[in-house]
Amino acid sequence: MSTARGTHETDEADETGETGEARGSERGRGRRGPRRRGRSVLVVLLAVAVLLLVARAGLLPGLPDPFSEKTRDRSGPAVLKSIQDMSRYEAASGNFQVVVDLEKDARFLPDAVRGKRTLYVGAGSVGAYVDLGRVGKDAVKVDEDRTSAEIILPRAQLERPSLDPERSYVVAQNRGLFDRIEDFFSANPGDHQEMNELAAQKIGAAAEESDLRKRAESNTRSMLVGLLTSLGFTDVTVEFSGKG
Repeated sequence: MSTARGTHETDEADETGETGEARGSERGRGRRGPRRRGRSVLVVLLAVAVLLLVARAGLLPGLPDPFSEKTRDRSGPAVLKSIQDMSRYEAASGNFQVVVDLEKDARFLPDAVRGKRTLYVGAGSVGAYVDLGRVGKDAVKVDEDRTSAEIILPRAQLERPSLDPERSYVVAQNRGLFDRIEDFFSANPGDHQEMNELAAQKIGAAAEESDLRKRAESNTRSMLVGLLTSLGFTDVTVEFSGKG
C-alpha cells in the first residue's frame, strides 16, 4: 500500500512539475513576443528615417524627396481695366539702389523683448519724360522755306519710382520676443510694404537731386534735331520752358 501511494504521489509531482515548466515557458514566450514586436517596429522606424534623410539629402537621385514643395499657380487671368493713350517721350531712365535701415523700439522694454530692426536693400528705376501732348500751337515755328524750325517744349518730368522685386531683398532682421510671436500669428509675416515704401521715397528723392531731367531734355533735343534734319531742315532749335 505504501509503495502504491508513493508511486502515485511521484506521478502527481511529475505532472505538477511538467505543468509548471509549461506555464513558465508560455510566460517567457508571452514576454518575448511584445519585445520582439517592439524591436521590429523600432527597426522599421529607423529604416524609414534613414530613407527620408537620404532622400532629403539627394544622395540617391532616383529616390523622390517626400518633403519637397510643389508650387501650383491658381491665379486667374489678368484683366485689362483701362487703356490710356500716351504722348510722352521717354527720354531717360536712372537705376538706383538704397539701403534702408529701419529700427523700431518700445519704451521701457529692451530690444530682446520688444523691438525690430530691419536692414533692407531696395533697387529700382526712375524714368524721365517730356510730355509732347502739352506742346501748344504757338510752340512750333517754321519759316516759309521750311528750312528753319523753332520748338519750345515743357520741362522734363520724373515718373514714380518703380522697385524691382528681383533685386530688392532683406539683408538682416532682428526681432524681439513679442515681435516674433506677432509674426507667428500674423496672416502675412513676410510683408515688407513699409520697407518698399521707404525705399521708393528715398529713390525718388535721389532722382530729384540727380541730372536725370537734364539728360532727358538733352536726349529729346537730339531726337527732334535728328528727325527734322532728316526731313530737310537745316536749322533746328529746341528749347524748354516751364517748371520741371
